[in-house]
Amino acid sequence: MIQQLPFFYFGGMALVCAILVVTSRVAIYSAMALLGMFVHVAGLFIILEAPFLAGVQLLVYAGAILVLYLFVVMLLNLQGGGATSLQKQTPWAIALSLIAVGELGYLLVKTNFYPKLPAIPHPSVPTLGNTETIGMVLYTQYLFPFEVASIVLLIALVGAIVMARGRGRFRQE
Repeated sequence: MIQQLPFFYFGGMALVCAILVVTSRVAIYSAMALLGMFVHVAGLFIILEAPFLAGVQLLVYAGAILVLYLFVVMLLNLQGGGATSLQKQTPWAIALSLIAVGELGYLLVKTNFYPKLPAIPHPSVPTLGNTETIGMVLYTQYLFPFEVASIVLLIALVGAIVMARGRGRFRQE
């Protein structure tokens, strides 16, 4: 039971933060709750002995995606309010949440939590770690799609800056 306490903590806090993301009326508070959720999900990855995924979770989601959300919120200058449109969605949200909880319960009942482990490799054969294997595949087999994705993200960043500044501000007349 003592080994499960960190899982219950990180899982429970991730769930609480996710609920705060949805229920908060102030966009900045919602973004900070999203940061808390990302950090606790990274903690779950650490518990599952997946440090690479925890690092990616923190760098990509808590670092880049959250900054993008905050940039959009600051750019749009959203005020609190607008609760009437959320109140119309409440019955649908409750119904879909109950369906999701039912599916989760079904998966918990039907899942085999102790699968058969693979055979232990021969001691003389060196095994690569999680990070090394992902790096080898990413930078050999998937190098071209990786570079295309980085160029597309760069173009999107430049486009967002141009749209935020306006057309006339870049001209020097």
